[in-house]
Amino acid sequence: MHVGKLDGKVAIVTGASRGIGQGIAELFAQEGARVVCAARTLHEGDHMLAGSLDRTVARIREAGGEATAAVVDVSDEDSCNQLVEAAKETYGPVDVLVNNAALNYYIPIVDYPTTRWLRAFAVNLHGPFMLSKAVLPDMIARRSGAIVSISSVGAIGPGRGPYLGEQGRPGGTMYGASKAALERFTQGLAQEVYSDGVTVACVSPGVGVATEGTVHFGISKSLDDPDREPMSMMTRAVLLLASEPLDRVTGRVTYSQQILKEFGWIDVAEGLGVDRRGSGYSEI
Repeated sequence: MHVGKLDGKVAIVTGASRGIGQGIAELFAQEGARVVCAARTLHEGDHMLAGSLDRTVARIREAGGEATAAVVDVSDEDSCNQLVEAAKETYGPVDVLVNNAALNYYIPIVDYPTTRWLRAFAVNLHGPFMLSKAVLPDMIARRSGAIVSISSVGAIGPGRGPYLGEQGRPGGTMYGASKAALERFTQGLAQEVYSDGVTVACVSPGVGVATEGTVHFGISKSLDDPDREPMSMMTRAVLLLASEPLDRVTGRVTYSQQILKEFGWIDVAEGLGVDRRGSGYSEI
């Protein structure tokens, strides 16, 4: 009989309607977690991209796992608190929180509407703060738990000039700034709750993952883009950070293939943290 790494655990995964969030939710369920799949898109067709909470939950249940859907706006504190309360009412106190939901607009800063800047920061940074704040009391009381946030290669800045005609992808400045802040938040919170037995960590794709979103915006050629790493690299890296002992992983800002290779979950690795340097926070 398979003994899952998350048997008996309750997990919230945000952004679980598609992409990496969907993959994390499905793997967590396979590993025995009861998963609250959270996102804005409940039904297929409610969003311009394929994917919905209905689809994710159905796939988990068809595979024999346990999951429930919860519509949430992670930029709103009341919605975040309602999500955590709903998880507790359905399954019990939350053991694992995965902050995966993210928002970006591909707009140069000179044209960036302030309302969109604030909205994106609210999703990418304020949401993880508000959700962490909501789940921490129960984690601290039980002296266990894990908060894993998803960062991005965008957190690595372009470095000092001159740039010799180089131009980053429009939109990268805001997204990178919010993800860099998320990495700093991760290490600060990890230090704060270390003595309470709670793991806090952050992981980015080492090479990049093809998702409905990256295909739509032309970042990936297709969902099976050979230049991207398999989705399993990210989902397994999140599982590792959520299940390994506190002292081995808390405060880590890392990359999917780097951490999997370090812990012996894969034999060969490439990408950020392996053959290329990561962000400053990944090296602390």
